[in-house]
Amino acid sequence: MMDRRTFLGTMTAAALLSRKMSFAADDHKISSVGVQVYTVRDQMKQDFAGTLAKVAQIGYKEIEFAGYFGHSPKEVRKILDQNGLTSPSSHVDYKLLGDQWAQTLDAAKIIGQPYICCPWIPDEIRNQPDGWKQAADTFNRAGEASKKMGIQFAYHNHNFEFARTNGTVPYDLLLRETDPSLVKMEMDLCWISVGGGDPVAYFDRYPGRFPMVHVKDIKKLPPAGQAQWVDPNSLGDQLTDVGNGVIDWKRIFAAGEKGGIKHYFVEQDYPKDPLASLKNSFTYLQNLRF
Repeated sequence: MMDRRTFLGTMTAAALLSRKMSFAADDHKISSVGVQVYTVRDQMKQDFAGTLAKVAQIGYKEIEFAGYFGHSPKEVRKILDQNGLTSPSSHVDYKLLGDQWAQTLDAAKIIGQPYICCPWIPDEIRNQPDGWKQAADTFNRAGEASKKMGIQFAYHNHNFEFARTNGTVPYDLLLRETDPSLVKMEMDLCWISVGGGDPVAYFDRYPGRFPMVHVKDIKKLPPAGQAQWVDPNSLGDQLTDVGNGVIDWKRIFAAGEKGGIKHYFVEQDYPKDPLASLKNSFTYLQNLRF
């Protein structure tokens, strides 16, 4: 027979274990959800400040820009501050990595961005025999200059980086040929899946290289091996709100610490109602536990 003291001790231990497990489960969530405002680009053109205010009202805390629509860095920073927002990152065109790079970094510094990200390698570069190596060298130079300013350079993938070229997967080449301290990766979790890549496998192979991710969902993945460029517009209504598609978010995010994920940016390329889409994705991610 269990005496009263033993019984109470057992119940107390069970309660503490239950609370510990509850806290652990609660810890495995995204604490701050961000948005890539390419999703609301048309609204940003019409009302830059008003659109950012609406995004903040949904509950988003972090903004990744894709252009400032004629606003100066000081103006952008002021609007962010007014809405309780921060901007960890911005997408910048590949051509800005040359003569205009210093000016681009100055703007990022004013806005308070710890990261700056190139989202695309032009066709004329990629189609050259040594194009991927050339891009890697450009990224290293850009990363060295940005590091001196206290800003981390990163590259955002699509799906064409996973189409094997001359026996090599270009995404692997970029990871090998760039200095890990100078060049990080912003992994688009939808596009890598469309290209046939496995985010978790990359987290295992290159731990800590992926401080930012794009969180975008799709209803159905293309046939295996289809890693050439796919225009988002050609996918019709396949791109969808986060949680309504086939991407296994729990599996990916459970491995996110190893990958180095710090910032999660929701994106939908062609939503029918951009703000409604952002709200749906935000609600899903707020409730997600992994």
